[in-house]
Amino acid sequence: MKRYGLLGSIFVITLLALLFLADGSLNANAFNPGQAGPEIPRGGALFDNWFQALGKSPPPGDMPIWSRQTTNTISGPDTWRCVTCHGWDYQGKDGAYRSGTNYTGFPSVYTQVKDMSEDEIVSHLKGSKDPSHDFSPYIDDASLKDLAGFLKNALIDDSQYIDLVTLKVIGGNAAHGKALYDKSCADCHGADGQKKTFVYAGLNATLGTVAVIDPWRFLHKTRFGTPGTPMVIGYDLGWTPQDGRDVLLYTQGFPGGVLTSQNPPVIGKGPIAPSQRVGGPAGNFFTGILTALAAIGISLTFALLLGAGLVGIIFLVVWLIRGRK
Repeated sequence: MKRYGLLGSIFVITLLALLFLADGSLNANAFNPGQAGPEIPRGGALFDNWFQALGKSPPPGDMPIWSRQTTNTISGPDTWRCVTCHGWDYQGKDGAYRSGTNYTGFPSVYTQVKDMSEDEIVSHLKGSKDPSHDFSPYIDDASLKDLAGFLKNALIDDSQYIDLVTLKVIGGNAAHGKALYDKSCADCHGADGQKKTFVYAGLNATLGTVAVIDPWRFLHKTRFGTPGTPMVIGYDLGWTPQDGRDVLLYTQGFPGGVLTSQNPPVIGKGPIAPSQRVGGPAGNFFTGILTALAAIGISLTFALLLGAGLVGIIFLVVWLIRGRK
């Protein structure tokens, strides 16, 4: 009887271990395509410019709540973008947009979502608290869920790490930033960040200029990408928030200056077209292969462990039957 009790205990422990492994395998793939849950980078792209990310034309006129402020004088499509009201640092009137031409008085989304569930955020985006804040006629439910998932799970407060006066990174490691930049960014942007240019305030600007003038924009885009622009992003590379700030610190030392020439290749502006990449785990062909191999490896490992566990259970059952004989 003691032996049967021991075998029964082993059997139960084996089953519990298999259930634990199964749960761990599902959690490890929580944000992979085909799995339930929001696509975080896609949500970040929607926060940046949802109509470009969705390949749509922006709604006509100004966003309805835009008339509630008078300090920011822009009009038209940009008034419909989340970032215009809440800022690249997500802090709204409490952050980088606390003064100047970008000031609107609209609140910090970083603070707003802290006590909200993803479903509550989606409901808010559909106008449950303010009918004028209803995006459901323009953004489909799946995209609203991706946006809500980004807002709930991916917002980063960099305020204590960036000087609000000089806009320089505080306490970063430029050498570490250089290593990350050289490995993942230099091939496309060049060793000094001038291989490609960006549209900034209607002009072409270098990577160094964006890093110095608008560090929060730099962090958001290097972490989550730019709508319609295939690129390697920190989220896919597994960068920590500090990794992103280290890369920012390193690039703040690049040659700067806003360019007026339209001859260099321009990124981030042009005819609105369906996005080539607005989310998902792969930034390019190479990272796509790595992601696929990683997913296959995880699946094979789980299958082997599950198979081994089943074999163990069969072995125990056979041993138990033979013992009774």
